[in-house]
Order: sequence, then C-alpha cells, then structure tokens
Amino acid sequence: MNDATTPAPARPVLDVWCELQCPDCHAALADLRALRERYGDRLDIRLRHFPLAKHKHAYAAAQAAEEALVQGQGWPYVEAVLARTEELAARGEKLLLEVAGELGLDGEELDTALIDGRHLLIVDADEAEGKAIGVTGTPTYVIGGERLDGGKSQEGLRARIEEIADRLLAGQD
Repeated sequence: MNDATTPAPARPVLDVWCELQCPDCHAALADLRALRERYGDRLDIRLRHFPLAKHKHAYAAAQAAEEALVQGQGWPYVEAVLARTEELAARGEKLLLEVAGELGLDGEELDTALIDGRHLLIVDADEAEGKAIGVTGTPTYVIGGERLDGGKSQEGLRARIEEIADRLLAGQD
C-alpha cells in the first residue's frame, strides 16, 4: 500500500521496572528526572511495576500509581511516593491516600481503586513481563533491547541510557 503520509517514527522507549517502596528506586529518581529533562517527549519513559515481596505495601502503591495516572498525575504521584519510601513502609495505604490528597487527586476514588482492584491486571502484567525478560530487582531499565540493572548500583547507568537513547534517536534522522 502506498500512502503519501508517512507516520512519524516511534520514539525510543525506556522501560523502568520500579517499586515504590524500594530505596534503590528512590535513589534513581534524580536520574529519571534528568533523563526526562534532557529528552522531553523525544524519549518515552514508561514506569513498569515490579513489586517485591519483601516490601509489604509495594503492591498497593503500584495500584495507587495506576489510579493516579488515570487521574492525570501519574509521574507526580510516583515521585511523591518514592520520596517517602521509609514512611510508606511504616504507614502503608494511609500514606498513599495522603499523597493523593496533597496532589489534589480524588482520594476516595483512589481508595476505591485499591479496594476493587481495578488496576491489578496492569500491575500483574508488568510483573509477569519483567520476570519473563529476567528482571529480578528494582530499578531495572530496558532501552533498545538492552537490560540495565540499577538494583546493584546506579553508577554509570544514566550515561549508558543516554548513550543508547542518543544512538536510537540518531537512527531516526
């Protein structure tokens, strides 16, 4: 089929397998902010959920983040919860609802989402996909088919992600 309009090339994608009660993900937040600032909408940074069994409130936090996304505050919510990982460990769902209120989200709707499990399938699908590609801890990044494990150390990872993103973006020109 010959169409005179050629669709724009897809943006490179950085998948970030993350857990909102994870101290290492908290540490990675500065790198994610820097990547979003540097690339803007030229790089699609997608949060993927990978709640770890050792963190009691991670699964609920993942569901809450999905509800925040539905309400238009996905990244702000994720950043606010990651900034308070220790408090999440101590306060659980109370903190999740408090953060929703601070961001002007509908806290009752978020609470209902946690009760009715409307976002369970998204969280479970992310976790299953992560396991299928070898994710064992968080944060783990996947860009350009390369998996980078940030759970051991964040050192050098942002530079490696930028190198891959720059290569992928150059290939679009």
